[in-house]
Amino acid sequence: QVQLMESGGGSVQAGGSLRLACQGSRSDYRMAWFRQAPGKEREGVAMIYGFSSSTVYGNSVKGRFTISQDKVNNTVYLQMNSLKPADTGIYYCAAGVPGGDWKVPQFYSYWGQGTQVTVSS
Repeated sequence: QVQLMESGGGSVQAGGSLRLACQGSRSDYRMAWFRQAPGKEREGVAMIYGFSSSTVYGNSVKGRFTISQDKVNNTVYLQMNSLKPADTGIYYCAAGVPGGDWKVPQFYSYWGQGTQVTVSS
């Protein structure tokens, strides 16, 4: 059983930075960050393979967000820089066995409760 808990959300002005943390990651899983804005579908933001630490990013965050992991402390991070109002939403950490399109939520078995990120203009 995997239990995930996110932290680090908050409110920031456009251009600012936040770092999210997800406690409970597994090195044999792939770990991902998703976000969901009101009235929109859940969107894949970034993913890291626990074993190799290879990373993939959604097009809207490339060059601004960085996903990383601390295997000793079982924590995955999402460093978010140059934040935009369009980045506003609830950010979720997810864990799943590698396989399938990383951006599809159905391929992840475990989810955190989410943390709110609000970016004002």
